[in-house]
Amino acid sequence: MRRLITIATVFAVLQLSHVLAQRSDGGPDILENVGLDQKLGSQVPLDLEFLDESGQRVTLGQYFGENPVILTLVYYECPMLCTLILNGTVRALRAMNFSAGQEFQIVTVSINPEETPSIASEKKAQYLESYRREGAENGWHFLTGTEDQIRPLADAVGFRYAYDPESGEYAHAAGIMVLTPEGKVARYFYGVEYSPRDIRLGLVEASSNQIGSPVDQVLLFCYHYNPLTGTYTFTILSILRVAGVLTILGLGLLLFVLLRKDRRRDARASA
Repeated sequence: MRRLITIATVFAVLQLSHVLAQRSDGGPDILENVGLDQKLGSQVPLDLEFLDESGQRVTLGQYFGENPVILTLVYYECPMLCTLILNGTVRALRAMNFSAGQEFQIVTVSINPEETPSIASEKKAQYLESYRREGAENGWHFLTGTEDQIRPLADAVGFRYAYDPESGEYAHAAGIMVLTPEGKVARYFYGVEYSPRDIRLGLVEASSNQIGSPVDQVLLFCYHYNPLTGTYTFTILSILRVAGVLTILGLGLLLFVLLRKDRRRDARASA
């Protein structure tokens, strides 16, 4: 699996190099308009309307309100990068005991306005089979829409993409986002491989600790989200704080025991 991922990544780099070579003649560089800008706390427009995989008109807000949401912006007929993103997402989710449709929702939106609900339906069936979680069909949604619907959502989360008319493909960044139940951007995770621990902690934080276990609270105390890398990193300061608190509690307990012994000794002497 790792070898296949490496080969696919190399192929994606070669594709990128090909695009760069095509632009070396002085033409407009579409990559200048591609990236993933952090907009933590940004509110996504929940009134945007899309078509779901069954062709039903839905609003983005239908998938928010109770649980955090993992947002993936891809396009379904992408020859390489989008598949890597979705495959990496599935691998991370399979390693978690959280399940789509229970602790969180997944919303996948195509950035290609030419794609149809039938294509989205095929893609959903493919990834539900790969995910293998009961009830996930109600927790993972594949949407399509027009440019007027897609672009405001992408802008709200800082996802910059561009269409290359020469190749007929979209240039875009690699990453996924975690949003709060209210629709605000909480966390970014970059690349095509995602840490199950990081996604789990991101979902717990985005839910304001409404999901997860006491172990998650301990991990969140020890690990801190680094917006520069899009990962949770171990922080020694948290351990020092814990050690300091335990030391103070230990000294307090020792002082209490000593004072209690002194009082008992004084009481016996008085008697």
